[in-house]
Amino acid sequence: MSELKEFLLPDIGADAADITDILVSVGDTIAVEQDILTIEGDKASMDVPSSLAGTVKEIKVKVGDSVSEGTLVLIVEVAGSAADAPAADVPAADEPAAEAAPAVETPAAAATSQLKEISVPDIGGDEVEVTAVLVAVGDSITEDQDILSVEGDKASMDVPAPFAGTVKEIKVAAGDKVSEGSLILVVEVQGAAAPEPVVEAPKAALAASAPVVETAKAAPAAQLSPSQVSIAGSIKASPSVRRTAREFNLDLAVIPATGIKGRTTKEDVQTYVKAQLLLAKSGGGGGGLQVLASPKVDFAKFGEVEVKPLSRIQKISGPTLHRNWVTIPHVTQFDEVDITELEAFRKEQNAIAVKQDLGLKISPLVFMMKAVAKALQQYPNFNSSLSDDGESLILKKYINVGIAVDTPNGLVVPVVKDVLNKGIYDISREIGEISKKARAGKLTAKDMQGGSMTISSLGGIGGTQFTPIVNAPEVAILGVSKSAMKPLWNGKEFQPRLMVPLALSYDHRVIDGAEGARFITTINNYLSDLRTLIL
Repeated sequence: MSELKEFLLPDIGADAADITDILVSVGDTIAVEQDILTIEGDKASMDVPSSLAGTVKEIKVKVGDSVSEGTLVLIVEVAGSAADAPAADVPAADEPAAEAAPAVETPAAAATSQLKEISVPDIGGDEVEVTAVLVAVGDSITEDQDILSVEGDKASMDVPAPFAGTVKEIKVAAGDKVSEGSLILVVEVQGAAAPEPVVEAPKAALAASAPVVETAKAAPAAQLSPSQVSIAGSIKASPSVRRTAREFNLDLAVIPATGIKGRTTKEDVQTYVKAQLLLAKSGGGGGGLQVLASPKVDFAKFGEVEVKPLSRIQKISGPTLHRNWVTIPHVTQFDEVDITELEAFRKEQNAIAVKQDLGLKISPLVFMMKAVAKALQQYPNFNSSLSDDGESLILKKYINVGIAVDTPNGLVVPVVKDVLNKGIYDISREIGEISKKARAGKLTAKDMQGGSMTISSLGGIGGTQFTPIVNAPEVAILGVSKSAMKPLWNGKEFQPRLMVPLALSYDHRVIDGAEGARFITTINNYLSDLRTLIL
């Protein structure tokens, strides 16, 4: 007759794990070694096989439950159990009764050596290549010692031994293709019971043990859990930890491991990510450039101080400027432009605007924008951005110019669209409108997006030169300083000319020095002779 037996969760190599899937249903007929449960812990995600064969009568767990060794999982109806077998011989009255045990051993059984096999565990792939055999015949190996290196599509891994012993045979060689279950080694294990015929142990006893059952003839291949597989030689981590590291694009080699025997745990990865986020928020670390953190100084001990919080714009722009400065290889090209005729024309136009009550004022910046737009049309590399992977150049077919505007809360860069096709009056009106919005703090994200190149003009404030920082993802920026009257030699005599300093900073990954010199010279030509702008 049949008998109901309990299947308890075996040793899973962790204190607790969560059930992610139940692979059987009530009424299903299951076989020994059939997977019945999927669990995931800090170290691994694994399937749990059954040690019982029979019909599932009850399922005592559900998805999401946290379980540990000994947790009741299933009640299984087992047919033809040992209870129905003929009674064994009863010992005589003067013979001592045998002590109850999971398996009946012969009194002559003696401790001796035994050959056991080690096979490839579940390594998360269909097939991998053996890159190195790390032991030789005759070597004594210890538990968790790396014995094999393999490499697949997803990772390079070392396979450790699940038990100690002496290597008797090596069944693989470098270059072989192996998969889960492939035989690796035959190992002689000391202190094992001599191979004697044994009676099958009761199922309830096996339920609390590992799912591998040894037979009288030979031990089956020892299966390693995924948590026993290490990555890249000395780095040991479970598949779930490796997956988390890949999601964050992290190198496990740089993450301090705190797990048993040097394993990297999920908590190690989480701690590392939190530390990097804090470092980035504080402005330290240099984006991987190994920049020393700023020293902590108690300034109050030197005198009175006041703590003033950064403005919202400063908090946003500061990290961006820092990133642009340390990640873009800047080159700055300097020049001076004779804007004597340009300035005379500008004043004439402003006088006309006043007479006609147009309500606008033309600034030198308008002509700078037109000259830059014309130069961008002539040199398309300046009107581009690097792709995210740095492997290609994105050439823009539109020409929009950003202008840096000084506001009480910090610097902002609104963008004037389609500058090449707009006239001087149109651009002047638009600059006036966006400048008012900027100073009132009413610019939207759309107002500051889509720039081809930026102009930063400090001419109204002062200074002779400065080196502007490229406003990524743009690849160039033009700095304009204060104009001044200077004597200029015309071949016969010195003449007083109005000169304005220019500084062109550009990304040297995209633009070389010769092209940079040509670009700023072209702008010089346009500004020194306005007639060239209409050609």
